[in-house]
Amino acid sequence: AWSQANGHWADMGGSVPGSFDVSARDMFKEGIRVPPVKIWRRGEYCGDVAKLVAKNTRDPDAIIGDMDAQTQACKIAEREIQRLAEKYGLQVIKTAFADVQDYVERSVRRRLSELPNGSWETVDYVDQDPTTSEGLIPIRIKMTIADDSVQFDFAGSHPTIGSMYNCAYGGTFAAIVAGMKTFFPDIPLNSGLYRTVTVTTPKNSIISAEWPVAVSGFVMPFEKIMNSIFELFSIIVPERGMACAFNIEYLQTGGYDTRSPARSYFMLYDWLAGGWGGRNGKDGLSATAACFGVGLMSQPVEGQERMCPVRTDRFEMVTDSGGPGEFRGGVGVDKAGTLLEVDDCVFSYFCDRERSVVWGIKGGLPSRPNGLWLEQNGRAEFLGAVFSDVPVHNGAKFWRGTAGGGGYGDPLKRDPNKVLLDVEDDYVSVERAERDYGVVIQVIDEELAEYRVDEAATARARKAITAQRKGWLEKNPEAVAEEFRRGDIDMYDVIRRYGVICDWGTGELLPNSTRDYRASMQRRSVPNWED
Repeated sequence: AWSQANGHWADMGGSVPGSFDVSARDMFKEGIRVPPVKIWRRGEYCGDVAKLVAKNTRDPDAIIGDMDAQTQACKIAEREIQRLAEKYGLQVIKTAFADVQDYVERSVRRRLSELPNGSWETVDYVDQDPTTSEGLIPIRIKMTIADDSVQFDFAGSHPTIGSMYNCAYGGTFAAIVAGMKTFFPDIPLNSGLYRTVTVTTPKNSIISAEWPVAVSGFVMPFEKIMNSIFELFSIIVPERGMACAFNIEYLQTGGYDTRSPARSYFMLYDWLAGGWGGRNGKDGLSATAACFGVGLMSQPVEGQERMCPVRTDRFEMVTDSGGPGEFRGGVGVDKAGTLLEVDDCVFSYFCDRERSVVWGIKGGLPSRPNGLWLEQNGRAEFLGAVFSDVPVHNGAKFWRGTAGGGGYGDPLKRDPNKVLLDVEDDYVSVERAERDYGVVIQVIDEELAEYRVDEAATARARKAITAQRKGWLEKNPEAVAEEFRRGDIDMYDVIRRYGVICDWGTGELLPNSTRDYRASMQRRSVPNWED
C-alpha cells in the first residue's frame, strides 16, 4: 500500500509569483518540473533533494515546511495501516481493500441500471484563447448510459489553446467523477466508481492536452465539465437538478514587503468563492466553493493583513449576483483592497466566466460576469478575468467580484413572497426584483427593511415580461452594447435580458461570444418560458 498527501504549494518557480502564468503556452513557464524523487530514503531525510526543489521557488522556507507537513501526514497513514494489519492480519486488510472497491462498483452499476438508457449532449465554454480573436472555447460532452455503465465522449471539443487553461486526460476524468459523485452522495468514492466510466477524447484537445502544453489552469476546463455533468444528470434525475455553479478564482500578488527594513518577499494567494446554482426545490448556496475546497467560504483577512502589505477595504456578499429563477442561485462576493508598502510588486489573476457567464437551466437566468478593476496613478481600468504579471504600486486600489449560481426554473414563477424576503435580506434589489422576477416591491421604510409586494403591479409586470422576453434575445447586439455604453441599461440587463457579451470595461461588443452565449440561453432557458 502507498500513502499519499496532496497539497497546494505557494509557488513552484516559473515566470510569475505563484506560478500561475495565464500566458504560458508550455510547461516550462509554469515552474520547476520534479520527477519522482525521494526526499526520505530508508528513514533518512534527503535534505539536498528537498533544498534543490525548494530553492527553485520564491518561498523556500514555506515549501520545506509544506514538504514536512505532507511527509508527516503520510507517516500517520503508514502508522494506521500497519496498526490495522497487526490487528486483523495482512490478508484481511488486502481483502478489505478489494471488497470496498467491488462494493462501490456494484452500487454505482445498480444505480446506473435504474436510470434510462440513452444519450444526452451539452456544451459549455472557456472564455477565450488569448492568442486568437475573441470567441468562446467549446467543451462538448455526450453522455451515454447503457445498462450499468456510462460513457462520456468529448468529440468536437476545441483543440488546446494558447494559455494554461488546458486540461490533461487525468484532470478530465477527475472532473467526470466529481460531477457524477454529486448525484450518488451516499456511495463512498474509490476506484470502484471509475470502473463504471469510459471516456473518449479527441487527441490533444483542451480536455486531453499532451506534453508540453501548459495545464496549470486545468481547473477552468474541469469546472466546465463538472457543471455540464450537473446539467446532464439534471435531465435524467430531475429531483436532484441544479443549475451552473461558480467555481473559484485566484488573485496572486507577489513582491517585496517594505514595512520593515528586511524587505522580505511576500506572496498573497487570495481566492474567492461564489454561488452554487439554484436547485430543484431549493435556492443555491451562497459564497461557498463548489469544487476545489468544497464548502470553503473565505480566508481570514486579519491573517492576510498581518502577513502581507495589503489592506482589505471591503468584503461582502453581492446583491443581485444570484441568477434569477424559480429557485435563485446563491450569491457571490465582492472584495476590495489597497496595496500598502510594496516594491517590485505584480498581480496575476486566474479566473473565467467573464464571457461564458454562469448560466441557468429550466428557464433560469444567468448570474453576472467576473473580472478585476485596478485603480492606480489616478486611472481605473478593467483588467478582466485573465492576466499575469501586471505591475502594481503603493496605494493601488483593486476590487473584483465573483458570480453567483445560475437560476433554476422560470423566475416569473418564483413566489413573490420569496422575492420579498430576498429584498429584505438584500439578496435582491428592488429594481432587479421587478426587472428579473416581475415582482413590484413598494418601499415602506428602507432603513427598517419594510417592504410590500404590489400585487396588481406585479401581475402587470409579469405579463409585460412574458410578452417581450423572447424578443429581447433577438435584439441587435450592437444596439444593446450602445445602450450599455450610454448607461441606459446595466450589465445585468445586457446579460439576462439580451444575452449579449461585451468587454465590461469599454462596452465594446464581442460578437462571436454573444452568438454562442445567446445559443446557450436559447437552449437552456427559452424552452421553459411560457408565452
